[in-house]
Amino acid sequence: MAYPLSQAAKLELQTQLQQAVVACTERCLYHSAKWAAELLNSFPESEQDGQKLDSGLYMSDNTSNISLQSPPVNRNASASNLSPREAHLEERERHRYLLAQSFFNCKEFHRCAAVFLPKVIPNPTASSNTPSKAKKATKGKSQVGTGKNTTEQDTLSQKSLFLALYAKYMLGEKLRDEESEMILGPQDGGVAVNKELVGINQALEDWFRRHPDSSESQGWLEYLYGVVLAKGKNEADAKKWLIRSIHSYSYNWGAWQELANLIESADELTSIAEQLPKNLMTYIFHIYTCQELYIANDQIHQQLDQIQEYFPKNAFLKTQRALLWYHVKDFVRAETIFNSLLKTDPFRLDALDHYSNILFVMVRTPQLASLAQHASQTDRFRPETCVVVGNYYSLKSEHEKAVIYFRRALTLDRTFLSAWTLMGHEYTEMKNTHAAIESYRRAVDANRRDYRAWYGLGQTYELLEMYAYALWYYQRAAALRSHDPKMWHAVGSCFARVDRLPNAVRAYKRALAVGAFHEPGAAPGGPFGSELETGEAVDEGVGGGGGAWPQAAATVMDPDTLWQIAALYERMGEPEEAAAYMELTLAQEEGPDGGAEPEAADEEDAVAAPAPGGQGCGVTDTTSKARMWLARYEFARGGFARAMRLATELCQDGVEVEDAKALVRDIRARMERDKEDGGGGGSVDRKFGREMVA
Repeated sequence: MAYPLSQAAKLELQTQLQQAVVACTERCLYHSAKWAAELLNSFPESEQDGQKLDSGLYMSDNTSNISLQSPPVNRNASASNLSPREAHLEERERHRYLLAQSFFNCKEFHRCAAVFLPKVIPNPTASSNTPSKAKKATKGKSQVGTGKNTTEQDTLSQKSLFLALYAKYMLGEKLRDEESEMILGPQDGGVAVNKELVGINQALEDWFRRHPDSSESQGWLEYLYGVVLAKGKNEADAKKWLIRSIHSYSYNWGAWQELANLIESADELTSIAEQLPKNLMTYIFHIYTCQELYIANDQIHQQLDQIQEYFPKNAFLKTQRALLWYHVKDFVRAETIFNSLLKTDPFRLDALDHYSNILFVMVRTPQLASLAQHASQTDRFRPETCVVVGNYYSLKSEHEKAVIYFRRALTLDRTFLSAWTLMGHEYTEMKNTHAAIESYRRAVDANRRDYRAWYGLGQTYELLEMYAYALWYYQRAAALRSHDPKMWHAVGSCFARVDRLPNAVRAYKRALAVGAFHEPGAAPGGPFGSELETGEAVDEGVGGGGGAWPQAAATVMDPDTLWQIAALYERMGEPEEAAAYMELTLAQEEGPDGGAEPEAADEEDAVAAPAPGGQGCGVTDTTSKARMWLARYEFARGGFARAMRLATELCQDGVEVEDAKALVRDIRARMERDKEDGGGGGSVDRKFGREMVA
């Protein structure tokens, strides 16, 4: 629970957030400044509620058991805690800093960097189409931090050096986007790189080597160094420097986001949480990272409830709640939250692309059209707006127009993940598999945790009948989204395609168990849900095969999955197992009350039948196929009475009527013949049965 604190603690937290807004704005980190300002303005309005606020929210060492307590506030977050030398340098550079900041705001990044690093002369050959040898020869002249600039950097404050190097970083990003030219063009992807990274990396290494004492560090240069290392795929060192930056200054939300982007599993989050400070920002970071990792259990919702007691009006926290529901496919709750956010802050476009995905899945065409019109009127040059409009055209099956808007979103921001994935979906609909694969690959490059992109790659390669490739990508998707039956169903289908039938059976059983223990719209939990949330890798055996399945909840199993398992057992030459799962498929018509347990060969393959109290799925094509299979199976082994009953039910269902009538005639003829022969055809029937199910 959350504990009320004194008015002094509340005022101290407000002061720290105010300083964070100013500090981030001065360093041109506008997204972090906006985030801190929104948090600052989301306090409860009444004085009584305001006294509940605590700047010292506590996160225990075990990230799976977090509670709010009241330790001292985070003292290292003060932006005004400067050494006398740094204060003197900043005062001396005040006018030049204002000039550089104005250049940055006008996106004149070269001029901004040159205010503090005038000896860095731009080299026009660095970005031209000169031979590679010429580039190497002139490379040193265009870099920041070479020997000639060492003296200049020593006379700069950390604040000025950060702005100059950050301007060089933004310049490199801008030039990289310009060199990439068109989306999915020949220069797009890994061909064009940020050519300023090497120089910035060298400059920061020189500065840290000359200033080994971290007590005077403000955390901003460490943050920039972590970003540069992450861009260079040196993720282990990037995490260390980002954690160091967070310890020096905790209210830079950009550092937390960069660190979250480098975390790939719940275990890694637990390990990193032990190295973080125990304060408000760590608590919010944990919730945000769990949402990014698709960990959406009841415990995360409880933690979010606690933090929202302190910041009930914060739009960011409400968005995290909506995304948690979205990840577990509870679209109704997610839509309600997004709709509420749109009413309270109609000009906020953050995460509206996810809202449009929800409306797309729910086939809310009028609402999606209204959202697209509203977003376009607010700001048509935001990536979120382009994705919303693209989803609207996709829902209308105008896939060419949808691709145009998704490409427009990527032109505005090439790292916008959802646009890459959605564009891959559209290219798949248009049968342009090459472009779809490239789009999905770019999505994976932007975020390796995007299970949708991995699943899309698997679907595309399956369309190309390259099942070995499809299997590998489906396994990656299943490892990331292990509580989703759809992922395991795809894995099982590919295993069956490549004739690895035992593995296919295990995958389908995993899909069956996940569907039974994780109902759509509910957060994964319970003994089986917690096991799946570990995100364990999918090996050749598919995993999860040790021991019997846990006792299932009262729910209807997926008859299609049961049918697939039965068909696989039939292919494997195990008719008794196939018949048991066909019986279980048929039982889903009436629900758990009519269920029957399959007679498994061993405990490992056993899947418990649903408990009583559910509602059946009714007669479907799948259950009718199971009924026909069972009728023929009973007929083949001499169970004429039950075979007649099943075939008669098929005639009444109206599915496969002609086959059912033909089977009825065969049963009657066999029964009459056996009556004439005195029942001597039993051995023939058993032989025929073995031949039929082989």
